[in-house]
Amino acid sequence: MEPRFRVRLEELLDDAEVPPGLLRGVLPRLETFLEPFLASLSRAEQRHNAQHYVQGLLSDLDGKNAEAIAYLHDQERQALQKFLGQSLWDHQPLLDELTRQVGVALGEADGVLVLDPSAFPKKGTASVGVQRQWCGRLGKVDNCQVGIYLGYVSRREHALVDVRLYLPKEWAKDRPRRNKAGVPKAIRFRTRHQLALQMLDQRGALLPHAWVTGDDEMGRSSWFRKELRQRKECYLLAVPSNTQIRDLAAPSPLGSGRGRPRLAPFVGVDDWARAQAAGAWQTIEVRDGEKGPVVVQGTRTLVQARSEGRVSEVVELLVVFRAQQADGSCKHDYLLADAPVTTSLAEFARVFKAEHRIEECLQRAKGEAGLADYQVRTWEGWHHHQTLSLVAAWFLTQETRRGKNPDAGADSAAGAGADRGGAEPGPGLPPRRAPSPHREPLAATQRGSPALPLEATQPLTATAV
Repeated sequence: MEPRFRVRLEELLDDAEVPPGLLRGVLPRLETFLEPFLASLSRAEQRHNAQHYVQGLLSDLDGKNAEAIAYLHDQERQALQKFLGQSLWDHQPLLDELTRQVGVALGEADGVLVLDPSAFPKKGTASVGVQRQWCGRLGKVDNCQVGIYLGYVSRREHALVDVRLYLPKEWAKDRPRRNKAGVPKAIRFRTRHQLALQMLDQRGALLPHAWVTGDDEMGRSSWFRKELRQRKECYLLAVPSNTQIRDLAAPSPLGSGRGRPRLAPFVGVDDWARAQAAGAWQTIEVRDGEKGPVVVQGTRTLVQARSEGRVSEVVELLVVFRAQQADGSCKHDYLLADAPVTTSLAEFARVFKAEHRIEECLQRAKGEAGLADYQVRTWEGWHHHQTLSLVAAWFLTQETRRGKNPDAGADSAAGAGADRGGAEPGPGLPPRRAPSPHREPLAATQRGSPALPLEATQPLTATAV
């Protein structure tokens, strides 16, 4: 195992240790925790089933599906299966409450919104949205469903707050399959980027943030980056290694001396990174490890990007991080940002790390809250299970925070009586930490920056960034 992964594993194991007595009273706390979520369910039977289902998701069952959870509670499976897959209760109010609680409990002005697709391998063709498509969990194209998740990351903690099911074009236009899977008539085909923007538009105001980030599936789309700029969002998005860029800070190629100055040619971001001198890389401490600081090296420049055959009309920042592997090679990550040119590499590194925190959220939800254990085929069933699993995962996060600071009241602070403003911590929550001297919060908290026209960059040199 590589040293940096070993250090992270040890940290996760430390977090997983449960102090003696921490679980005392957990079931009453869970009942209290669920009250504001279940308030939107109109019938007592629905509230009863939802509570039992979340309890099952948090249990030690090997397969956390409706049948297994019903048997855990010594119930007939039909009632719980009908509640999950057929009953027409609205899951959106539960996600509204989840978003509100996360914003209150974890909110910081320079928080990070993370958009991340995640796939669920499935057999057959009947389950809603299933088709052969890229499955990151398997690392290949295979039969799966894909959900687009919205997560929130601050220095306090991180949590998932919303999800959208990606319905491929083949499904969207196949009326018999739609009807059989219960896809509402109002649902139309939306790209993964459009689904991400839907969540951002619906949830963003309740989650104090200065940044939006995501993996290279999100960042490769020039249209998506443009939409974020129009929303005045600061973004730091990963892009594939073959993304083409023109370095606007590079010396102009020699020309004939007549006409307009020639521009640097487009090159791949990987080729650009390999061409950088040793002095161009800055060492950045990402976090403390057991055996000393964990560091990466980073560099950046102003660029004009070309992706999906389109050349961007505005200036973006290319940010590259590299980390040494056990075999001596370097792993590179390439990102495009719309942020003030004064933003430090340390701030970019903080935001970049946030994207990986959501991977931890997904792993926890799948491993401990049954996110991937469902056996439903319908549109309603998928969203019901996902919603209850995200709620269960949030309870685990609150219990983790309570374990780290038992007197903070983390399990009750974001409940029914918490401040509904969303931007300030509720009663019992620890006060916001003052920014450390090495942070630059002013650059981070500016929600977007005016897009620079290409002409404005011509006089800039490498020292400008």
